[in-house]
Amino acid sequence: MPESTLDIAGLVRTLVEPIIEHEEDLDVVQSENEDGDILVEVRVNDEDTGKVIGRQGRVIKAVRTLARASATRDNVHVDVEIVE
Repeated sequence: MPESTLDIAGLVRTLVEPIIEHEEDLDVVQSENEDGDILVEVRVNDEDTGKVIGRQGRVIKAVRTLARASATRDNVHVDVEIVE
């Protein structure tokens, strides 16, 4: 599977950007391990962390669900984490 076919980081950025106030502090990094699993790390301003997590984690759960759903066609596991 070519790495360029899955731009999960772009998807996550598109989903998170409208939610936060400090867009200049948004950093989304995608990495792939030796098994082919994808890890997407999201860094936001401390003031925006709660908005990205949402009440009872609903927003980040929805972002994770969409990221995983977009990768199921290629049979790839995706994990989205908020990094402080």
